[in-house]
Amino acid sequence: MAKQQFQPNSRVRQVFEDLEKYLEFCVEYGYRYNEAELYNPRSYVYRQYTKLISGKFVKNQWIENSKPPQHA
Repeated sequence: MAKQQFQPNSRVRQVFEDLEKYLEFCVEYGYRYNEAELYNPRSYVYRQYTKLISGKFVKNQWIENSKPPQHA
């Protein structure tokens, strides 16, 4: 009887790699991390993440939140 060998699924591995990259993005740019929003195009944070991946400008929340409030 042959011993069963575990073959990791490449799609599952890719999801976990994407989650790690998404977490790094959220920490680096100051966004709220919610793993349920990965691959959700309605999520503002995920849209910012896809902009970063495509090489476009992404707003850094750490800088935005450190600015003093502007009074009129």
